[in-house]
Amino acid sequence: QRVAVLVQQAQETVHHAGDKITEELVPHKPLIVSGLAYGIDIHAHKQALKHSMNTVGVLGSGIDVIYPASHKDIAKKMLSGGGLISENPLGAKPDAHNFPARNRIIAGICDALIVVEAAETGGALITADIANAYNKDVFALAGNYGQEFSSGCNKLIKSNKANLISSVKDLEYIMNWSVTNDEPINKKTAWLDLIPEEQLIVEALNNNGEALAIDELTIRTSLSPGMLANHLLNLELKNILKVLPGKRFKLN
Repeated sequence: QRVAVLVQQAQETVHHAGDKITEELVPHKPLIVSGLAYGIDIHAHKQALKHSMNTVGVLGSGIDVIYPASHKDIAKKMLSGGGLISENPLGAKPDAHNFPARNRIIAGICDALIVVEAAETGGALITADIANAYNKDVFALAGNYGQEFSSGCNKLIKSNKANLISSVKDLEYIMNWSVTNDEPINKKTAWLDLIPEEQLIVEALNNNGEALAIDELTIRTSLSPGMLANHLLNLELKNILKVLPGKRFKLN
């Protein structure tokens, strides 16, 4: 699994939360993806190395230009377990416009994107929006009322653009990850017990292979919105499918 950990402004409490999440991910042996920047980015990379997990840094400069320069030693260590990625040519400087552009690479690489802290605007929310557009699972830590750099996370959760995460158990539930078996659990044997309407929904999701919005499911199954909503709830309770931000549905 590939997990991206992002934050717009890092503080001591944020570092602790990011470190805790990274440490809890160890049993899953994930690839930690971040931007090698100050704050939670470098903390995520350091924690990955500390726990012998692979980690990748996506640069906003040429692959030979490490920014900030103080992170060169960490970048070298990452080469033995993960690496560095850049779409910029050799020698490219870390110009400001490169960083929003590199965010789409972070969103594209990861299976799950975790926003630890963010204001209502900025790079972390841009990356979250891109990840949602890519049908990736987005998570955010709820923050304290009135805190500027909690408002972005709260906004993502409130607008159903991110799942609330308070521990890695939340990520395990949404992503259907198991410590003993990191592969998604095969539910096909349970499909035999489904009623015809539920089978229509499962077949539509299975044939598509990706998450579908409720409007698309209505078209594909020809079920009324009310009936479809009831059957989707039943399938969720049976652990056949999961609900994603934006009222999208995907098979477990």
